[in-house]
Amino acid sequence: MASSSVPASLAPATSTWAEKAARAAPPLTEVVFLSMFWWLLAGTGRIALLADGDTGWHIRAGQWILAHRRFPTEDLFSYSRPHAEWFAWEWLSDVLLAGVHHYLGLAGVTLAAAVLIGATSAVLLGYLLWHRVHILVGIVVMLVAGSASTIHWLARPHLFTYLLFPATLWLLDADRRSPGRRVWLLAPLAALWTNLHGGFLILPATLGCYTLGALLGRDRRNARRYALLTLAAAALTLINPYTWRLHLHIARYLSSDFIRNRVMEFQSPQFRGESMLAYELLLLTGLILVPRLWRRGEHATALLLVALAHASLGSVRHVLLYVLAAAPVMARELTSLVVGSRSEWVRALAAVGSDDSAPRGPRLRFPLYGLASVALAVALFRTGGPAWRVPDFPPQRFPLAALAAADKNSLGARMFTSDQWADYMIYRYWPTRRVFIDGRSDFYGPALGAQYLEALSARHGWEQIFAQYQFDVALLPAEWPLATVLKVRPDWQLEYDDGQALLLRRVSPTYAVSVNPTIPRGEKRN
Repeated sequence: MASSSVPASLAPATSTWAEKAARAAPPLTEVVFLSMFWWLLAGTGRIALLADGDTGWHIRAGQWILAHRRFPTEDLFSYSRPHAEWFAWEWLSDVLLAGVHHYLGLAGVTLAAAVLIGATSAVLLGYLLWHRVHILVGIVVMLVAGSASTIHWLARPHLFTYLLFPATLWLLDADRRSPGRRVWLLAPLAALWTNLHGGFLILPATLGCYTLGALLGRDRRNARRYALLTLAAAALTLINPYTWRLHLHIARYLSSDFIRNRVMEFQSPQFRGESMLAYELLLLTGLILVPRLWRRGEHATALLLVALAHASLGSVRHVLLYVLAAAPVMARELTSLVVGSRSEWVRALAAVGSDDSAPRGPRLRFPLYGLASVALAVALFRTGGPAWRVPDFPPQRFPLAALAAADKNSLGARMFTSDQWADYMIYRYWPTRRVFIDGRSDFYGPALGAQYLEALSARHGWEQIFAQYQFDVALLPAEWPLATVLKVRPDWQLEYDDGQALLLRRVSPTYAVSVNPTIPRGEKRN
C-alpha cells in the first residue's frame, strides 16, 4: 500500500510564497498613503490643490529668501504699504515650496501637497489602529475625517500643521499609557513647527490641556512633566527670525475684530456640502462623548475636544484641528459598539479584519513603497508628457485668459483687483510689478482692508479710494458691483470681458476727485 505522505522536496510551495508575498506587501497605512497620493495627483486633483492664490506669494517669498540668504523684514509685494514691516512667519514652508518649484515647477508644489495629505491620512490611520480600533471602523472614520478636511486640501503651509497635529496627539497618548523620554521630542518639534506654519500655537495649547487633565486626575507626576514640557515648547517657539515679536503680531492679528468679521477663513463654518456634513457628524459625536471621556478619567482629551469644538465653530480654520482630535474618539467608541453588539451580522463583520497583533506603541517603518511612489511621480513630472504637467494655476479660479489678452501697458499700470487674483499676479509678474492688496490680511490690516472692501462693493467713497491710489487698470470678477459700475463710466474703457473677468482701463487723463494721495514721496510707480 502506497504511503500517503509526500516528500518534503515535492511538497507544494504555495504557503511559502504566500508568506513571502504577505511580508513583501505594504502595510495598510502605506496603502492608504499610496491611494491618497495618486488620487490627488491624478486627473484634476493637482489643479484643485492650486485653488488658492496664496500659494503664489509663498513661492515668491521663498525664492527671495533663497536668493538673498536672509529673512525679509519689510514688504516685498505691495505699492500700498511700501517698506512697511512684514513678518514672513512661514518662511521655512516658503523656502521648501520655492525649492520644489525650482526643480519641478507647479507640478512639484502639488506633489509636495499630496505627500503631506497622504502622510497625514496614513498617520491618522496608524494612530487609530494603535488605539486597537477595528480595522474597518478605522478606515471608515479616516475617510470621514478626510472628507471633513478637504476644504483645507490646498498647497499651502497649513498642511504641515495637518500632519504634525495627529502625530503630536499620538505621541502624547503613547506617553500617557507608558511614560518615557520620547515625549520630549515635542519640545524641538515646537521650534520646527513655529517656522513652518502659524498653527504651531496648538502644540503648547494641547500640552496645557494634558497638564490640566493630569491635575484633575490627581496625577501629580505627569502634571509636573507636562507642565515642564509646555514651558519648554513655548520657550522654543521663540526660535524664529522675529523672536517674541512674532507672537505679539499673531496675537494682534487673531484678536482683530476686522479679521474675525471680514476675512472668510476666520468666520464660522457654513454647514453646506459634503465636507461640512462630515465635520458636523464628528462635531456632534465628539461633544456627545465628552461626558463619557470625563467619567473614564480622560480629562485631557475631553478638555481638548471642547476647546477645539468651540474654536472650530468660531472659525473655519480650526475645523481641521477639531476633526483630527475627534476622529480617534469616535473610532474607539464605534469599535466598542461593534465588538459588543448582540447582532450576529455585526459580530460577523467585527471578525473581519480583526487583528490582535496591532502595534502597542508608535512605530516607524521604512516607507519603501511610499518613497518609491514619490520618486516615480518626480520622474513623471520631469520627463512625462503633457498629462503630467501643471502649466499654470487653474483657469476656473484665476483670470488667465484676461491677462493673456491684456497689453503690456495694462500690466505695467497700477491695477485694482481681488486679493486672490493679486496673489496670482505676484506669482506671475513679481518683481517687475507690485499689487495694491493680496491675501496677507495680517499685513494689510483693518484700514486698508476696509478700503478694499468699500471699493469692490462700489460703496460711497470708492472714487476717493481710486483717486488716492491712482488706479489706471481694474481687473475685476464679473460678479463684483464695481465691475457693473465701471462698465458704464465714460472715464473707463472695457478692454476684455469673458464672463469671468473684466479688464478695464481708465481713459480720463486726471481723476475727477482730488484728494491728498498717501503715496510716499519718491516712490516709483511700478
